[in-house]
Parts: sequence; structure tokens; C-alpha cells
Amino acid sequence: MIDRSDLIAHGPIRMLVVDDSVVFRKLLRLAFENDKELELVGFAPNGMAALKLVPEVRPQVVTLDIEMPGMDGLETLDRLKADHPDIKVVMFSSLTAHGARKTLEALSRGADDYVPKPVGAGSLGESMISLQQELGPKVKQLFQRQQPDLSAPVTEPSSKRTSNVDIVAIGVYTGGPNALAEIVPRLPPDFPCPVVITQHMPEVFTRLLAERLDGESKLSVEEAQEGSVVAPGKVLIAPGGRHLCFRRKGTLIVVSLDDSPDENSCKPAVDVMFRSVRDIWGGRTLAVMLTGMGQDGLLGVEALKKVGASVLAQDRETSVVWGMPGQVVAAGLADQVVPLYRIANAVQCICRGPKR
Repeated sequence: MIDRSDLIAHGPIRMLVVDDSVVFRKLLRLAFENDKELELVGFAPNGMAALKLVPEVRPQVVTLDIEMPGMDGLETLDRLKADHPDIKVVMFSSLTAHGARKTLEALSRGADDYVPKPVGAGSLGESMISLQQELGPKVKQLFQRQQPDLSAPVTEPSSKRTSNVDIVAIGVYTGGPNALAEIVPRLPPDFPCPVVITQHMPEVFTRLLAERLDGESKLSVEEAQEGSVVAPGKVLIAPGGRHLCFRRKGTLIVVSLDDSPDENSCKPAVDVMFRSVRDIWGGRTLAVMLTGMGQDGLLGVEALKKVGASVLAQDRETSVVWGMPGQVVAAGLADQVVPLYRIANAVQCICRGPKR
């Protein structure tokens, strides 16, 4: 459970906005001037000005534009994380290939999250609503306290190998690119199961994420396409804007991309993928729930558990936001609760067990 009253009790979150656009800085001020959980304590037009302002305004979170004259967002991020490691950083990203590459680089260098920057011909009101819906919840989730679940302590991977797993299905959101970079490259080339992933990200981002992981991994990592074959040695990532589903095609199992509406305000949604995995592989599934905001995946895990699937959840301490895995643990659905740095080993241990 999330204690929203904790934000009020400890005062609003202090946020510094760094952007070279006067119009955008004004837009952010208008969007959050009446938000009692956020306090805009300063505005800076570039990275150098922001670094000078930090000791004065003492922000808890900094929003950074990636493209700025002089010191850009990536250099500013490096300096912030080196000098003020406790400050959370949220990047503003354009929905372009260039913006996506820069954003993924920022996440790998320590940024805590990102939000798309409102662009185009939308009205002032539409842009404000977009910021309130995208930026506000993400910043607040980074600071909300999770109530401890004393009935579900952290559990280590079992030494017993009684696996009956034919597919590994991973759901992840906030902090996902770094979590996946910790897990996927550590899977060996003879890993016996296909891996399918739903990471909440827009179009372009998912393709570039797959390319980045493919370059670091022994397995083949691809953005899923209609008809992609699901097979050992492959990792398939749901494309932004489409749900990842599966169907039988003769003796093969292939991807069937779904354009149905959002679920849990997400597209792709983890719940949709988990339901499709249940329909094809049933209890021969290992569901892995990683760091992320919200509770997407909870209902899908419930459906998988009913048919005998195994469930692994990331622990609180190593999650950027213990929302999605925390919901699974709180519901008593996780067979194991594991720190991020041990998840790859746990997955291998479970998937290499002898067939029942």
C-alpha cells in the first residue's frame, strides 16, 4: 500500500525546473501552482545556472531538459548525481529517435525517470493537463513511502530445482531500462526458455531499448513484430503503443500484436501480456514483476497463479518504485522476493530445473 498522507505530513516535494524555454517554464508553473504536494522552488535556463541554484533552493527533485545550450541535460545530470546523489532527476524527452537515444543514455547514467515533453499544436490547457498527468504522478511516486508488508519478507531463490517453466514473462515500468540491463545480459546463450517483456514505453523507445540490450546480451533481443516466433534464445520486447499477445501457428507460437484500448492507462500493458501467456503456456510460466509505478500486472499475476505459474518479484530496496512488485507481494502472490542483482541467477535456477 502507498501512504499518500506521508507527502503532506513531510511537506510538499521541492522541485527545480531546468529548461531553456521561457514558455515551457511558465507552463510548468501554471500546471503545478495549485498542487499542494509539489512546490516549484526554482527555475533555471541551463545546466550551469541550475548547479549554482541547487545549494540555495535545496530541491528534492530536478526536472531536466535534454537539449539545452551550453551545459546540456546529460552533463548536468552527471554533475548532479556526482555532487548531490540524493536528488531525484526526471528527464524531459522528445518523442523522436534522437530524444529516445538521449533519454536511454540519461537513464543509464542515473536519471530516475523521464516524461515526454508536450509538443505540437495542442492548446495551453491540453499541455498543462499532459504535464499534470505525466510528470506529477511520477515525481510523487518517487517519494511516496511504501507501507511494510510484514507477512511477506524477502525470500531468497530456492536451491530446489523443480521447474516446469517454458516461458519467462517480465513486467516492468519505472526504472525498467536499468533493471533489464542488469538481468538480460546475464542470461547465458543456452538459456532454455524464451523471454517476453512488457516495458511501459512509447514507440521508438522500445525499439532502441531492444537494440541497446541486444548489443549487451548473449541472447537475441528484438522489439516484437507481428508474427515474430517465440523461441529459446530470443528476448522479445512489446512495441510501444501495442499490447504483446501470442497465438499458435502450426507447431510454432508467434507474436500477435493487439491494438485494443489501454489497460491501467498503459499500452502495452503487462496484464494483457500475462493473460495471453496464461492462455498459451498456462502454469508452465515464470512471471517476473520488476520495479514500476502503479499496479499493472497484478490481475495478470492472479490469473497465472490460478493455473500454477511461478512468480518472482523484485524487492523493495532495489526497486526505483515498489508499486507493481509491491502490489504482487502485498497480495501474497510472489513465490520469491529477490533483490535486482540476484534476479538473473534466480531466473536461471528456476528455468533449469528438471521437468516435473
